[in-house]
Amino acid sequence: MRLKPDHLAYLLLGLTTLFWGGNFVVGKAVSSQIPPIALAWWRWAFALLVILPFTLQALWSIKKTLLSHWKYLVIVSLLGVANFNTFVYLGLQTSTATDAVLLLSATPIIILIFSRLLFAVPISAQQLLGIVVSLFGVLVIISAGVPAQLGSLVQGAASSLWILAAVISWSLYSVLLKKRSADINGQAFFAITCILGWIAITPLYLYEHWVLDAPMPWTFNSVLSIIYVGLFASVFAFLFWNKGVEILGANRAGNFIHLIPVWALLLASLFLGERMYWFHWVGILMIFTGIAMASYKRSQLSNVTAK
Repeated sequence: MRLKPDHLAYLLLGLTTLFWGGNFVVGKAVSSQIPPIALAWWRWAFALLVILPFTLQALWSIKKTLLSHWKYLVIVSLLGVANFNTFVYLGLQTSTATDAVLLLSATPIIILIFSRLLFAVPISAQQLLGIVVSLFGVLVIISAGVPAQLGSLVQGAASSLWILAAVISWSLYSVLLKKRSADINGQAFFAITCILGWIAITPLYLYEHWVLDAPMPWTFNSVLSIIYVGLFASVFAFLFWNKGVEILGANRAGNFIHLIPVWALLLASLFLGERMYWFHWVGILMIFTGIAMASYKRSQLSNVTAK
């Protein structure tokens, strides 16, 4: 039986968020085996091997357009491809997948702040209150419910700060998507940002490999991990998300971002044995309460996504 378009979109978007949630769990599962920058570098190297045969011709046909927008493309590639995943994998070296994905829940609030700062998108009093509530939820998770612990985090025990930096980087990337030229279609944009982001990670990967003496271990588990994060969490997730947005529209599809923490928490519990503590529940309740307050009247930027 053939699925109705809306039902197909629900399936594709549900799978997308499952793949992105799984990215956090895989990153944590191999954190003691695969160096973080190596995981990010090989993720995008594998993704490029998959997508370039299908996108090279499109990239070549718009090469003048790409060159004319090179500054913008470099910035969004650094924020969305190089920074985001590298920061996530660095944070997962010591942070739990649970903490990481709960902090990801603050993304819509950070996006709202950047949209106000960069594009003067108005923020109502209700949205402002939502921002405050959500950010307090982030602080609860980072401090494990002990406010005095925030000082030690700032001074160096900052695994969660890597995740927060990733959230900030992705949020800024998402807001800047508004400035993408209409002459660069979705597939070409994905391909060129992957290429530029991968190039940006390369010097860090070489430093990690040669100077820090942390080579990529080629084991069965590491190969499976690269295939997952490169194929499922990158290529398939992108294609499925775009199709879902095409069917439902950006605003309706944007609501599916909140499934990412749900999938990640379930997977972390099943495969990593991670537990949810009281401060997790308090933090996520505050984050989602703030998001609900801030997005009661959704802005034009509420259609952005997380990887």
